[in-house]
Amino acid sequence: MAIATFKRYEKKYLISKEKLDSILPILLEYMELDDYCLNGNEYRIYSIYYDTINHDVIRDNSAGKAYKEKMRLRSYYPKNEPDDKIFMEIKKKCNGVGNKRRIKIRNREVAPFVNEGIMPETKDYLSNQVANELAYYFSKNKVAPALYVQYDRLALFGKEDKNFRMTFDRNVRTRRSNFTFGETEEDELLLPNDVYIMEIKILGAMPLWLTRLLSENELFSHGFSKYGVKYKRDAEAHLLNYYLTDENGRQVDFDYFINF
Repeated sequence: MAIATFKRYEKKYLISKEKLDSILPILLEYMELDDYCLNGNEYRIYSIYYDTINHDVIRDNSAGKAYKEKMRLRSYYPKNEPDDKIFMEIKKKCNGVGNKRRIKIRNREVAPFVNEGIMPETKDYLSNQVANELAYYFSKNKVAPALYVQYDRLALFGKEDKNFRMTFDRNVRTRRSNFTFGETEEDELLLPNDVYIMEIKILGAMPLWLTRLLSENELFSHGFSKYGVKYKRDAEAHLLNYYLTDENGRQVDFDYFINF
């Protein structure tokens, strides 16, 4: 089992392909393409977000609270066999500072861990520490697969500061069923294919050259959560189910609460 921990500031922007093409040569003067970008090409990311039956996690994350927390599975290949290893991640953000902790886990270990608290195999202290953190999260949040998200990413990191990263995501597709890694006919495009989500991820202050580049190109930070945007669209279209209960635990609909 592998572990990684990240703590950084994150700023997101929506930009066009034309704008990306114009700033990329300048970015490459100060940054390099990620090793996953073979021959300068994008690579694909597969994620499954977990939430409660009443969408409590994304509702809290979308409410503008200072502290946010969510859990997901992530893979860089369509791995669906029981012994395939994938990442289980817990993401936290407090006052704009993001912290991501993750472990590598076998597919067959996911459901018993999430649903029954059966700990996955761990081989070192740090992995066990993050597994315990996830176990605590599951004890407080009864979650299950809620949204599949897939997209293509171009990623860069600073030549002088390897912790300074920029990513460009496009072809963002989602679905609320068939929670396996890989594209299906059920997938829905979240954004036009020529629109990118640009994200700046940095531990300290933004480099002066980048601040100047953003200003010259009139690029302004635009909070954007793939899961959050999908949730808001589905909620506005009344496509989401909620399971509400009265004081006796009996299931009721929204009309029950009109007189309260």
